[in-house]
Amino acid sequence: MSQPSPSNVTELLRAWSGGDESALDQLIPLVYDELHRIARRLMTREHPGHSLQATALINEVYLRLIDRESVEWHDRAHFFAASAQIMRHILVDFARKKRFLKRGGGALRVSVDEAAAVSGGPDVDLLALNEALTSLAAFDPRKGQVVELKFFGGLSVAETAEALGVSEETVLRDWKLAKAWLLKELRRENV
Repeated sequence: MSQPSPSNVTELLRAWSGGDESALDQLIPLVYDELHRIARRLMTREHPGHSLQATALINEVYLRLIDRESVEWHDRAHFFAASAQIMRHILVDFARKKRFLKRGGGALRVSVDEAAAVSGGPDVDLLALNEALTSLAAFDPRKGQVVELKFFGGLSVAETAEALGVSEETVLRDWKLAKAWLLKELRRENV
């Protein structure tokens, strides 16, 4: 299947923002494959036997997106950035619920391919990563956004730069500094 042009997606997002409900019906088939790719990538990082599946994650994202009132979508990158943020919150909420049900034990483990440098190993506690990322975002919001877009959203450096309105070099620099900062935070939590 050929990729829809970013301009088609942007036009539909803007029409949807303007209240055209039929634009959403046209948009979903255009973005579904990309959302599914992101969700599948995130779910492969979860422990085996995780009860949440990629399709269920996308469905939950869809429900949360249609509940958002008066979002003014700028472009495709903005949409996927928001979707990535929603996926992060869904997975963190799921991890919290599971931890709560186990009374403090068994936090979800996320296998982190490119974030191995962030965690210092192949697995990182999703709740610990979320807390560290929240702290990073409070300290430096843009670096927090870079991590969220690249790690949770699976956006490329170019897409992240476009979504944030900065250069690719800035994204690379922020990514490098954010990984070092998060690694320090995660190690401190494990001490």
